[in-house]
Amino acid sequence: MVKVPFITVEGPIGVGKTSLAKAISDYFGLHLLKEIVDENPFLGKFYENINEWSFQTEMFFLCNRYKQLEDIHTKYLQQDKPVVADYHIFKNLIFASRTLQPAQYNKYINIYDILTRDMPIPNVIIYLTASLETLQKRIAIRGREFEKNMDPQYLVQLIADYETAMDNLIAEHPHIPVLKFNGDNIDFVNNEADLNAILSALENTLKKEIAL
Repeated sequence: MVKVPFITVEGPIGVGKTSLAKAISDYFGLHLLKEIVDENPFLGKFYENINEWSFQTEMFFLCNRYKQLEDIHTKYLQQDKPVVADYHIFKNLIFASRTLQPAQYNKYINIYDILTRDMPIPNVIIYLTASLETLQKRIAIRGREFEKNMDPQYLVQLIADYETAMDNLIAEHPHIPVLKFNGDNIDFVNNEADLNAILSALENTLKKEIAL
């Protein structure tokens, strides 16, 4: 059965998801779906006081990502137009499970399950990971004001949470190929050979799994 390519790039904050998704979009001619980050009015307050602002922050992200994916499904995937996204909506659970209080998380999960019940599932996932040092360097380079107060320990925990979440995702959806790359060893932004290696691996996967 022929499937429309729906590729998602995932990984912790600062690992280079958007840069890689854009490169993939340019190379293969796919529509680029970028998550809404800077528009979240609660994000700056969240990094200053996670406990106080986590629920508002996570709900904003969830509702906006739901709307984005609903539009993508209707305007692109159902029209046989391939898409690459710089996020997978499952990331909401990674952040929510770490930052929300139990009562808040239970409410959040109920809403998440309803909103994502009919959402399109990607058929290729690229997972980027990196050490704390690499993430901090890349976060500093992009210079987002609201990320300056980020607790390093928050990033350390996020790296571990992503590993656990990806293991769970692979176990739940073993048919979806996952390409993993370590940002400590490659620099696809400044090294063309590294980027070409990723694009080649993705192209081979698409040829095996999906008709381009």
